[in-house]
Amino acid sequence: MAHPLIPKILDIATPIAQILGLEVVGATFYTNQKPPVLRVDIRNPSQDTGLEDCERMSRALEEQLETSNIIPDAYVLEISSPGISQSLTSDREFVSFKGFSIIVKTSEPYKGHSQQRGKLVRRDETTVYLSQKGRQLAIPRELITQVIFDESGEE
Repeated sequence: MAHPLIPKILDIATPIAQILGLEVVGATFYTNQKPPVLRVDIRNPSQDTGLEDCERMSRALEEQLETSNIIPDAYVLEISSPGISQSLTSDREFVSFKGFSIIVKTSEPYKGHSQQRGKLVRRDETTVYLSQKGRQLAIPRELITQVIFDESGEE
């Protein structure tokens, strides 16, 4: 379950990223560490995400988070680019990973499971379609919490 501050953090981070020509892929707040670690994953849609992109985002986001004071205690800010094992979020990723094995996690069990594995067929406005051993499964997007590239390649 996401930390309750994540939506507010994303509300601050997303427009900053857009101004810098970047996209926010996700954020996680690791409160079990001392000090807690706020990790924000970004992507440069026009080229490979580099250290310079992470540095620019870090400086800009740190300033805004300090000004907003939504995180009152000490924390560490990490800006990173997602690896291939991370979540699929953009339309471009769903097109690029068509035919690859993915894992779809849902907020509540769907067809008896809160996690489904299969080959990505496609995604539209309301549904993600998987192929599981030749059978198509249509998972409503409103139930989906995460779609991850499955490096194991299992179906």
